[in-house]
Amino acid sequence: MGQRFLCTEVSIFLALLRFASLTFTWGHGEQPLAKIAIHRATLALHDSASVKAHPLVLGIEVKSLTWVTVDLQSPNASVDDWVGVFSPAKFDGSTCPPVDDPKEQTPYICSAPIKTGKASLKFQLINQRADFSFALFSGGLSNPKLVSVSNSVVFANPKAPLYPRLAQGKSWNEMTVTWTSGYDLKEAVPFVEWGLKGENQVRSPAGTLTIDRNSMCGSPARTVGWRDAGFIHTSFLKDLWPNSVYTYKMGHRLSNGTYIWSKSYSLKSSPYPGQDSLQRIIVFGDMGKGERDGSNEYSNYQPGSLNTTDQLIKDLKNIDIVFHIGDICYANGYISQWDQFTAQVEPIASTVPYMIGSGNHERDWPNSGSFYENTDSGGECGVLAETMFYVPAENRAKFWYSTDYGMFRFCIADSEHDWREGSEQYRFIENCLATVDRHKQPWLIFAAHRVLGYSSDSYYGSEGSFEEPMGRQNLQKLWQKYRVDIAFYGHVHNYERTCPIYQNHCVNSEKNHYSGIVNGTIHVVAGGGGAHLSTFSQLTPSWSLYRDYDWGFVKLTAFNRSSLLFEYKKSRNGLVYDSFTISREYSDVLACVHDSCAKTTLAS
Repeated sequence: MGQRFLCTEVSIFLALLRFASLTFTWGHGEQPLAKIAIHRATLALHDSASVKAHPLVLGIEVKSLTWVTVDLQSPNASVDDWVGVFSPAKFDGSTCPPVDDPKEQTPYICSAPIKTGKASLKFQLINQRADFSFALFSGGLSNPKLVSVSNSVVFANPKAPLYPRLAQGKSWNEMTVTWTSGYDLKEAVPFVEWGLKGENQVRSPAGTLTIDRNSMCGSPARTVGWRDAGFIHTSFLKDLWPNSVYTYKMGHRLSNGTYIWSKSYSLKSSPYPGQDSLQRIIVFGDMGKGERDGSNEYSNYQPGSLNTTDQLIKDLKNIDIVFHIGDICYANGYISQWDQFTAQVEPIASTVPYMIGSGNHERDWPNSGSFYENTDSGGECGVLAETMFYVPAENRAKFWYSTDYGMFRFCIADSEHDWREGSEQYRFIENCLATVDRHKQPWLIFAAHRVLGYSSDSYYGSEGSFEEPMGRQNLQKLWQKYRVDIAFYGHVHNYERTCPIYQNHCVNSEKNHYSGIVNGTIHVVAGGGGAHLSTFSQLTPSWSLYRDYDWGFVKLTAFNRSSLLFEYKKSRNGLVYDSFTISREYSDVLACVHDSCAKTTLAS
């Protein structure tokens, strides 16, 4: 048949497009999809060409992801052929008109990840509440022509409850379970069935939230990046016994009285605040997501993501809680990446609390209340992050919160809202630091996405301050006054550790073992979770003890109230490349140091 344009501005809009190629090689850090001139795509359907996908029904036995084989036949096969994956299977360019916005990335699509390939291919698909089809293109990336479209494939239950993510509640003995489904409250009532392992199970109701296009602040989230995120349910499991193993599963009771169930999971409840027991914490930022089938994916910014994920899964029996401090999945306004991310971390987040922080790629948007007026969230303006994951904040639109885990107190700041002295968040930070009982919880941790402390990243070095502007000048007196042990940051995609420091000066000459009085805070950049790496400045400041241009994460192990082990592990192999220990007594935390002394009286 004759060629004609699919659309005047773009060739294909879709809710999910992936692409895999066996013939193109991409340079490091280069966005492969930027090479596709999707706006030039034309129809060139050929009767002798075919695309066949099988199996037709996916996810039997409650599987949330599966492999699909795609067999291709074309009378004019060439090295320039490629395959796109579409969901929903019936795509139409008229459903999602583009706008002229710099945050929209070519090719324009309705909602996110993309892969390409040719010949006989295998794709890994996850359940995203819609069917899938596959399209064969010729003409390469610069002049794509649609040659053939496959049959559709669909999951056995596209609406199934999937991708549970645990989080600590507002009290130590409460755990929340959040999951995604395709069931509206008009169709089914959501709940969690749970209980101590091997004992009677009870049911707790779940609340349901949805996200609509009008809640997005701008493009592409509101236009070509939009995809229905499904229904987000959260149930609160209360009055948990400390350090106990529970089993749980998500359920939906349909209007006809039948039940839809997820598979069964298990979790371990949190220790009582101050409980003296082995406690193991993971901290990192800026991970994103990856593709396990070898394909290129849309917004492929996170080449180390799967390595980090896999190392955590491998060591999951030795992990109690995870903190992912901002830049979660880099959806950047392409909503379906949130499903992709929650599927990727499901083995972790369904087993231990997965606590997140807010980063620029979740929150920032002009005139939306964010501290920074950039467009890094792609129009999401925090809505997806605060809905897809639970955090124990008083107001989830303001992403700061405190949470206790045994001997630890965590004060999680939101660097995308004003933290300066006199602000609402500054008051929260001081209250969080001031109200911890250091006898019971000696390990005091501060975390934020942007580097509010110290980093010798090349950008911060060029600015001359080695920090986020206005960061430590406002907060360092709080860290010092309340004797914060470690401050963690992401945003910069590498690893760096400082000496115990106050006002740009190391206050301890040790490098690998600290004991005695707490006289300064150790600042750690742990932003190498998976996103493209950030270079260091050529100058290494005297306070920088260890720098690593690689992907990795931090593990904290508290053996008791007097002994803490810090380890930095590379994601490529899980081995320790930097470490230190802290040993001290309660009297060392109370001791007076510079700018931290409480007022005293001469009265007897």
